[in-house]
This record gives sequence, structure tokens and C-alpha cells, in this order.
Amino acid sequence: MLVALERLISLQEGYRGTFQVQGRQLLLIVVDQQPILMENRCPHQGAPLHAGTLDGRVLRCFRHGIAFDLVDGRRVNAPCLPLQRLPLAYDGDRIGLDL
Repeated sequence: MLVALERLISLQEGYRGTFQVQGRQLLLIVVDQQPILMENRCPHQGAPLHAGTLDGRVLRCFRHGIAFDLVDGRRVNAPCLPLQRLPLAYDGDRIGLDL
């Protein structure tokens, strides 16, 4: 079952959208023209990532400055678990999460 999050036409470079699906806080972000869906929490201490700064494809958590490469989810500058990316699903002009 697809849970639609956004219309494809809205997904421009730099887009950020937050969503709650089945009690999980999610962040949909567009980097290098690619939509990426992940948990909206830093794996270090749970700070919301939507408030982080974006430099190219690197997202930096606002709380402790841990940076993550959004293409592969790995941390760039500190020991930390990688980001939990989620697979995206498409249905017509919508993008979402397949449950």
C-alpha cells in the first residue's frame, strides 16, 4: 500500500518536507535532482534533521554538527551510525512510501 507523501512536480532541488507515517517522523529531501527519504532524526542523539544545513549533498545536524553524505547515508566527519534511508515508491504523479 502506497502512502503518498508529495506530488512529483513539487520535488525541485533543495526541497525538504517532513511527514509522519505510522508514528515515524520522516524527511523527504531532493539532492542532485534525486529524492531521498530518511528518518527525520540524527542517529547520534535524535535531533531533527530537517533543521540541519545542506551543503551540496552533505547534510549537517544542527545540534552537534555531524555531517552525512545523503547519497549513501554515511557520516562524513564523526563516528556515528549511518542515516536510515527508506525506499521510495511512485504512483502516477505521486511519490511516497510503500508499506
